[in-house]
Amino acid sequence: MGDFAERYGPVAVVTGASSGIGRSFATQLAGRGLDVVLVARRHDRLRVLAEELRDTHGVSASVLPADLADPSATGEILDAVASLDVGLLVSNAGFGVKGTFGEGDAEALSSMLMVNCQAPTQLAHGLAPRLRRRGRGGILFTSSVEGLMGCPYSAGYSATKAYVNALGEALWAELAPAGVDVLTLCPGATDTEAPRLQGIDPTTLQDLMSPYDVAHAALEHLRDGPTYIPSAHYRDLFGTLLAMPRGDALTAMARSMGR
Repeated sequence: MGDFAERYGPVAVVTGASSGIGRSFATQLAGRGLDVVLVARRHDRLRVLAEELRDTHGVSASVLPADLADPSATGEILDAVASLDVGLLVSNAGFGVKGTFGEGDAEALSSMLMVNCQAPTQLAHGLAPRLRRRGRGGILFTSSVEGLMGCPYSAGYSATKAYVNALGEALWAELAPAGVDVLTLCPGATDTEAPRLQGIDPTTLQDLMSPYDVAHAALEHLRDGPTYIPSAHYRDLFGTLLAMPRGDALTAMARSMGR
């Protein structure tokens, strides 16, 4: 615990901290002795979580409400943490849109691009020079196994996560010589609000992981980048798919969606 706090402390910024994997990241980082800056849209949830972390772990927990679909949000976040010694960025906020491409809401697609691609890019851009100067620290991007290849009926979401994977891999190579770790986390099915918001019954998903287990595995492997898949099932599944001729893999995925 002490080594972790020394390398990635004293302050971690966590986006999407109000629920799911982001909440688990914030809780576990506080348990490892890091002060946390909690970023999400839902101020009430952030306030309750911050109080819990202060009471339970004795750390500083700051609340920073922000809608990352707003182009000005990342600049406001960077301004708010400018005076803090940030050692870890957990860029976790994100959401998905499922269904036949072209039939969904165009505004939701634009918001997804802002939250999933623009926000992590700008936050990393703002904090990477500071981490490089420190000579230690880390950046953790929450991506998805759907970013490992184009996933039919999840085209926009899959594309945003492919972007995150490429960004994380590039920064891993750039920042490693400076002592800064970069990990791109690619979970499979996780028991969060996301499946329900997409109209999916989580009980129908294979090898469903808890948000706690996903976050714990990511923190344990933070130094083992560039990319980490916490589920053995999804490591095997996508290992098989990626070894197939791409057309065959995509056709098989489309059929499995029942379309």
